[in-house]
Amino acid sequence: MKSPLLSLPGAVPAEAPDEGVAAHYGDLFREQRTLADGSGFVDLSHRGVVTVSGPERLSWLHLLITQHVSELPPGRATEALILSAHGHIEHALYLVDDGETTWLHTEPGDQEALIAYLESMKFFYRVEVADRTEETAVVHLPAGSIAEVPEGAVVRETPHGRDLFLPRADLESFAAAHGPAVGVLALEALRVEAHRPRLGLETDHRTIPHELGWIGTAVHLQKGCYRGQETVARVHNLGKPPRRLVFLHLDGSEVHLPPHGTPVRLTADGAEGRQLGFITTSARHHELGPIALALVKRNVPVDAQLMAGDTAAAQEVIVQP
Repeated sequence: MKSPLLSLPGAVPAEAPDEGVAAHYGDLFREQRTLADGSGFVDLSHRGVVTVSGPERLSWLHLLITQHVSELPPGRATEALILSAHGHIEHALYLVDDGETTWLHTEPGDQEALIAYLESMKFFYRVEVADRTEETAVVHLPAGSIAEVPEGAVVRETPHGRDLFLPRADLESFAAAHGPAVGVLALEALRVEAHRPRLGLETDHRTIPHELGWIGTAVHLQKGCYRGQETVARVHNLGKPPRRLVFLHLDGSEVHLPPHGTPVRLTADGAEGRQLGFITTSARHHELGPIALALVKRNVPVDAQLMAGDTAAAQEVIVQP
């Protein structure tokens, strides 16, 4: 969906996977500092919104997702994954329950496949699944924001800020009252700084939760009864995921950032050396300079000097080998 806030002065449309909202409004570093100071908001109205209602919604979701939600209190935010039978990540969900309905948002466009899966698993449970994307927009308020929440909005509050589910028709009035608007590139830079993975960027068709540090935040290890749980338990007990997420400080003298999918190799092996992984997200940070997340093989030494394409990169450990 194309956001009406793209008509704001200076708005530059974002590219995949964030088409439909603004990448920035003319000053990327100022916008990052605005978020870091607890001001402004980010238009995430391109994200999919799904609701699950009915008296058995939480006990039913508990059987399908990686998180423990059977007794989730109203207003408590959580995140969860849906895995394949082999433990590979298929969906990432960002949830909150308001006491009557569970609200969640997903990656742009992912809501259709998610709803198809949920509908196939309803059986005789008293639940209703609905696509609310056309009528509901998500906006993000940074941690420390003192902005008032509009009446009727559903709030999902986390240590990283508040996600608001509000009527899409109210998006422009919200922007007028809660500006300045900040583009998604600023939020992405802060996400990379915080080492937080994102479905479709840090994941591919064979990613398991352990590789990205999603164990503990999106996966509850003391529950079972969900698809892919056997893989989660086995890898956790053996302690040997095949790959691991790393944080990279990139050479600041390079003009261009290495895009998603750029091969990562050992510096000593040069550009023709064996590929050890790939860049998942790169960003320009207002304090750290060019940074990135990358997925590399588990046995890459933690002190190894790496190359992201032609760009020198120093790694920091996120997931222990």
